[in-house]
Amino acid sequence: MRLESERIYLRPLCESDAPNILEYTKDKEIRYMTGTNSNFSLEQIKSHIKNINNESSRYDFAICLKSSDEMVGELSIFDIDEESKKAGFRISMVSISLTGKGYGTEAIKIVLSFVFDQLKLNRIQLEVYSHNLRGIRAYEKVGFVKEGVLRQSLFFNKAYSDEIIMAILKSDNDNMLL
Repeated sequence: MRLESERIYLRPLCESDAPNILEYTKDKEIRYMTGTNSNFSLEQIKSHIKNINNESSRYDFAICLKSSDEMVGELSIFDIDEESKKAGFRISMVSISLTGKGYGTEAIKIVLSFVFDQLKLNRIQLEVYSHNLRGIRAYEKVGFVKEGVLRQSLFFNKAYSDEIIMAILKSDNDNMLL
């Protein structure tokens, strides 16, 4: 499966992406934005990719540039609940230098179309830390709404951050397209 827009495409995450993922899990700013405290080995990442590719309740994609096939990020639609028509969502760029270029926003728009039109879900939910202002703005820009706050949910870099719960409904997305 390949999902495309003007500048990027999404393709299934594969084991050969593991070295790229390992590198960005070492980036201090990416770790801070995602609240990642754990360290991972290449084998752990390969094993994780193998496991998630065998799960029917999720889709994991590499975000790639059409111009060069470079992987610039990855995203997941997970915990798909077909009965309640909802799922979780997360996205991460491989480098802070790639943020602010619209790739993440473009990827989210592709995913929303896939989730609402093809998977026929009604709700996508994500969690973002309060210190990730760029991420919060990007989510709001595509129609995610703040629904709740888990106060001081993360202790990272000797400070607490809130965890903000955001979601978008199919009807919100439909209204954004008008």
